[in-house]
Amino acid sequence: MPETTSKRKKKSEREMSFWEHLEELRWHLVRSIVAIVVLAIVAFFFRHIIFDNIILAPKDSDFITNRLLCKLADFLSVKALCIDSLSLKIINIKMSGQFLTHMYVSIVVGFIVAFPYIIYEIWSFIKPALHIKEKKYTSGAVIISSLLFIAGILFSYFLIVPLTVNFLGTYQVSEFVQNHVSLSSYISTVVSVTFGVGVVFELPIFIYFFTKVGIVTPSFLRKNRKYMLVIILVLSAIITPPDVFSQILVCIPLLGLYELSIYVSEKIYKKRELEMAG
Repeated sequence: MPETTSKRKKKSEREMSFWEHLEELRWHLVRSIVAIVVLAIVAFFFRHIIFDNIILAPKDSDFITNRLLCKLADFLSVKALCIDSLSLKIINIKMSGQFLTHMYVSIVVGFIVAFPYIIYEIWSFIKPALHIKEKKYTSGAVIISSLLFIAGILFSYFLIVPLTVNFLGTYQVSEFVQNHVSLSSYISTVVSVTFGVGVVFELPIFIYFFTKVGIVTPSFLRKNRKYMLVIILVLSAIITPPDVFSQILVCIPLLGLYELSIYVSEKIYKKRELEMAG
């Protein structure tokens, strides 16, 4: 009786050599890079929307977050929370500065939009090496990791970026020194903060795999909860105006994310202990 396609596929996956694995990985990387490049080219032709309506928007006082913070400031009678007097001037000081920045931003946008597909390619590469139970438990990893990353991007863009731009853009060591921010400096700040928080929101996914391989335990995370609280409070104090309410706005989601990571670690740790005991 001839082998079915699925059986031949499983057999070929089991018998793949080291170089065949590298070849397989290469094609996953190639497809991911192609997706990024294609989306980057699309983003390149929509520069007015990407720059004027998205990237440069948080510096304006009429940005949606800044307007909402002003309304919240009026409601709570906390004037420091309102961002209504931004006068940040962005300049370009290099001949090729705007073009190179345009290229850089297009690639970043391409990567962010292609992120779910990149995660899918990574998952497709490691999936054959997983056991049936592991495939079942991690079947939603692509969707969950993509949603967490997008949530981190949105949270950073609509809250942390405006607060950061307001703080750093208006901070003065002397009234005789005016802030004229270079385009590259502004873009690097927005991109690093936005992308960084997007990666931070992947913490539950990282904790899942670290717990799975025995690197992290729920007790370790609980034991270091106080240190994480201090780190989050310090970061919030740096990027927000000097008031308690704005710090709370940043702290709560990050602390909730850490608690979610502890919950995920506990569930995986119990399953791991049961499997080892059985």
